[in-house]
Amino acid sequence: MKGHESKVARMEDILGLPVQDPPYAEFSAANINWVKVEGGRQGGDDIALIPFSRVDDFVKGESSNAECPASFRVESRRKRPEGSLNKPRVDGYLEYTLYWCSYGPEDYRDIEPHIGENSSIKPASGKGSRPGRRHMMRGCLCHFTVKRLYTRPLLALIIYNQRNHVDKTGAPCHGILDQEAVGTRAMYAPRISEELRQKVMAMLHVGISLDTIVQHHMEEVQRHGGPQNRDDFLTRNDVRNMERLIRNSSHELHSNDHCSVKMWVQRHHKHVFYFQENCGSEPLILGIQTDWQLQQMLRYGHSGSLASHTASGSKNLKYTLCSLLAFDSSHNAIPVAWIITSPSLSQNIHKWMPSLVERIRGKDTRWRPSAILVDDPSFDASVIREAFQCRVLLSIWHVRRCWLKELWVSSVRTLPVAGQEPYASIESYHLRLKSRVLSLLPENSYQRVDLLMHALTTQFHSFYWFDQYIAETGYFENLRDRFSLTNPWYQAMHIPDIDVLLDEENLHFAKVVSQADNSVAYTIWNPGSEFGFCDCSWSMLGNMCKHIIKVAIFCRCRQIARPLLSAQVYRQTLLNLLQNLPDDPLVLEHAIAHVTRLQQDIKSLEDLSNSGLLQPLSSGTNSIPAENIQPFLRIN
Repeated sequence: MKGHESKVARMEDILGLPVQDPPYAEFSAANINWVKVEGGRQGGDDIALIPFSRVDDFVKGESSNAECPASFRVESRRKRPEGSLNKPRVDGYLEYTLYWCSYGPEDYRDIEPHIGENSSIKPASGKGSRPGRRHMMRGCLCHFTVKRLYTRPLLALIIYNQRNHVDKTGAPCHGILDQEAVGTRAMYAPRISEELRQKVMAMLHVGISLDTIVQHHMEEVQRHGGPQNRDDFLTRNDVRNMERLIRNSSHELHSNDHCSVKMWVQRHHKHVFYFQENCGSEPLILGIQTDWQLQQMLRYGHSGSLASHTASGSKNLKYTLCSLLAFDSSHNAIPVAWIITSPSLSQNIHKWMPSLVERIRGKDTRWRPSAILVDDPSFDASVIREAFQCRVLLSIWHVRRCWLKELWVSSVRTLPVAGQEPYASIESYHLRLKSRVLSLLPENSYQRVDLLMHALTTQFHSFYWFDQYIAETGYFENLRDRFSLTNPWYQAMHIPDIDVLLDEENLHFAKVVSQADNSVAYTIWNPGSEFGFCDCSWSMLGNMCKHIIKVAIFCRCRQIARPLLSAQVYRQTLLNLLQNLPDDPLVLEHAIAHVTRLQQDIKSLEDLSNSGLLQPLSSGTNSIPAENIQPFLRIN
């Protein structure tokens, strides 16, 4: 279905066109109102303006045409540096890219060699052979041009030269409308999808054999009734090619690490949301987010929590690695972005963080997290609040390992502290990162960033993809990674309430019966508190255990937990505000309005609780009134 079309007099009028940004993750020509150009080199062509950041979304959308599935390749590309033109044309470009349907423009349908004939005959178009693609060339003329405008570099001008997938006779040459293509691969997209490619690559990275992958794929195709798209035609050769690609890949693209990093960024530019070279006084900053990670951030980050995990100071790690984590429905921590920078990460967040948020909001303008958990007390909370427009909570899982430092005490006094469930998830991610990546880095290679980038984006990335694939499909349960099965939150869900022993009159400690030996009970001190700890062997090593998580959930559901430290911080902040009223009457009026609304919300919750209609509280909330807050256990 074609979009609406109208006329303009000349190409010079294009800057007066509206910029179109369809509210879809991917969109096609059918979602755009096209304007037909009269005269000039583009006479008769359809044109439209879209944000340059959404060009890839348009290309993907066009490749999903139901009647003619396609894959658009870059036929040619040119770039100009800024300032190179004194008087640029209205359609002058900084970047020029020609996309052509992979079923053309050459036509090999009538040049299939017979026995004894020369197989090197070139097609009539005269462009010569394209190695490895003769079987798919069917003379398709569908192509379009994308210009990143010189005068407005944030905009892209799309010039659709031929919108229909037809050959030079005007007849359909592939897809369901081409009778000769019915029952063949040409009925579908010319290549396997990026989703299937990611799936196969991940399986290979985690050690699934080629035969097992092919057999599993064939069983899936048979289960849904036979081939229905190009992915269903996956062959052993496809898998073998990807296996060979993994085997021959290397992290060292250049002997010089800085050059190697730049080459990696150029080859994987779609996965890089921010890059600053290490030059002079400017430190290296590299922000990595794959398409799959972007999808997980959109899926689990919206109205959910995101957390930072900072790894630095390792003998095998020269730079600081910051992992941004989202939490799935089982409270597993999923890395949705990686930032590699110099040791001073806190001084650089104002550079890369807005770029990441812009990337996410470019896909979904409504996307908002509920809270950001930070594990570095030197982070500037105001920068994070401005970028994400949400609460900033302090994640003190580090404190459980190294207890309190001077800097931590200051942050605990000023920022609310997150609940315990995210701690367990972040801790599991930390152990997995150490086991799968950091501990395997050779000590003499810690200065190379390219090795760390390669390890993160290949095998480590694949473990998380494979975990989610198992959870969503139920396949390969016997191969599930032990880090997923040992998630304390996941294990806590399997402890029955009857095994929790708690005296509501004495909330200083609780007991949980061992699931392996019911004659053993573990003791949890400060039950329900952010600083609760257990005497089981796992907790005594400084880790968050399933017993602490279970007791915290148990107490919160029954509204008998001791007050959270965040409630005490809020109370102290409120008291300070009342004792030091602001001079500006507008600020004072705004503060009083918020306090009044909060008091009304608390009163409503108390009324519901008294009537028995209050549902169990969600993670991180506490309904104990501020006046009932008892002094918190002193930590020496």
